[in-house]
Amino acid sequence: MSKVCRLEEYLELLASKDLVIEYSISNELEKTPIEHISCNSKDITSNTLFICKGAHFKESFLSDAIDRGAICYISERKYNGIIDSPYIIVNDIRKAMAYISNYFYDRAWSKLNLVGITGTKGKSTTTYFIRYIFDEYLRSINEPLSGVVSSIDTYDGIIDIESHITTPESIDLHKHFNNAVNSGIKYMEMEVSSQALKYDRVLGVNFNIGCFLNIGYDHVSDIEHKDFDDYFKSKLRIFEQSEVACVNLNTDHLEEVLEASKKSSKVITFGLNIEEADVCGYDIRKDDNDILFRAKTKRFDRDFKLCVPGLFNVENALAAIAICEALDIPEKYIYEGLKKAKVKGRMEVYNNENNKIIAIVDYAHNKLSFERLFESVKAEYPGRKIVTVFGCPGKKAIDRRKDLGEISGRYSDKVIITEEDPGEESVVDICKEISRFVEVQGCNYSIVTDRGRAIEEAIMDVKEESVILITGKGDETRQKRGIEYIDCPSDVEFTKKFLYKYDIRQKRNRK
Repeated sequence: MSKVCRLEEYLELLASKDLVIEYSISNELEKTPIEHISCNSKDITSNTLFICKGAHFKESFLSDAIDRGAICYISERKYNGIIDSPYIIVNDIRKAMAYISNYFYDRAWSKLNLVGITGTKGKSTTTYFIRYIFDEYLRSINEPLSGVVSSIDTYDGIIDIESHITTPESIDLHKHFNNAVNSGIKYMEMEVSSQALKYDRVLGVNFNIGCFLNIGYDHVSDIEHKDFDDYFKSKLRIFEQSEVACVNLNTDHLEEVLEASKKSSKVITFGLNIEEADVCGYDIRKDDNDILFRAKTKRFDRDFKLCVPGLFNVENALAAIAICEALDIPEKYIYEGLKKAKVKGRMEVYNNENNKIIAIVDYAHNKLSFERLFESVKAEYPGRKIVTVFGCPGKKAIDRRKDLGEISGRYSDKVIITEEDPGEESVVDICKEISRFVEVQGCNYSIVTDRGRAIEEAIMDVKEESVILITGKGDETRQKRGIEYIDCPSDVEFTKKFLYKYDIRQKRNRK
């Protein structure tokens, strides 16, 4: 349950953190219990403390919130003469929101076995590997299944939704923790983005385990991270909030990562073909569509099986094993969980009836994930033509347009550039910018802004054995256009539809 405290207690909390610039609250109002907190003017009940934030915040939102029952607002600016309401003006609204959320929900995270996973690539897959392992274990002891907060979906025992952001804003995040605790959930795994760390969405949260997967160049733009150093330092902040750190010894910038990990009380390392790692993976091999590997720890040295493609996923599995070592999860549940693990929209493989087409739907969307995806496809499907369908988002990670254009152009036989959450930018302009970098590689390309038609063209134009890589959206069912998310079929739905259409045409042509 959330903790019902008086308004004066929130004022004292913010003052203790040196966040308060000024305030206007009557003595009588100070004694009023706060029954709800929100930054959404449509989510207001009586005695709500309303937080004004966001690049698209309008004064009308505050008016609506007050009309609906908000009794005080917190903001970085005062709305003099516009809104006649009690207020608390702060110097950092994000920190204020994080502290208020943590206080309102009474540190619910502290009642969970909480695992936070960060990295440029592999957060979602590792999170789901952990989820499958935890749930195997929890079923065996008749406990509620684990909660999850990820870029794929969110489940907290009460809320079960598709996600549209890697790590939610602090109010939503603490609400998920609280729902999980109220539902009897004891284990929760979550992705922790660089944005969440930099902009204090997880401020005040301590993780039982903080896992660092890898670091690559990403999310550098005027509205995200000003440069790679800022991005990297933001990622490293997870160790300041983790009791145990799990570190991939195969990551770039390892020395800096290991130094930062000392801020945790204990460090567990994992790595591929690195004998000194606490969790050492080795002997990777293929068995039809499965991936087999061995992992050696202080507790065991044995084979594991992954039924998801992508040789790079062994590193994600090693991360999951390291996390389980820290939590003493029995070996048999690790094995069963990894064997059963599936990750929506991540390396999902589909094929037509005679396997002429192998279509892979994957969320790969940055330089590191693109490089590893193409390297793995080249190794696992030698000799096949490669057709790639992708786009880049609007007003974020601008360098991806160059990186993904160059990489796709270098590895692909054809590239189809399409829509991928253009937001407030022109999808045509984004596609044209990407195309310049594809063209430099001498690769054949086309621009098809309708994503469904782009996938249709990729599949229906196949003449010889091919792998079609459909990247960036996975199993997501919305596109961000303007400031809204618009419902649309997922890449998985499009892929199944057009593979079926391809086979129907092939049968018709044979008659």
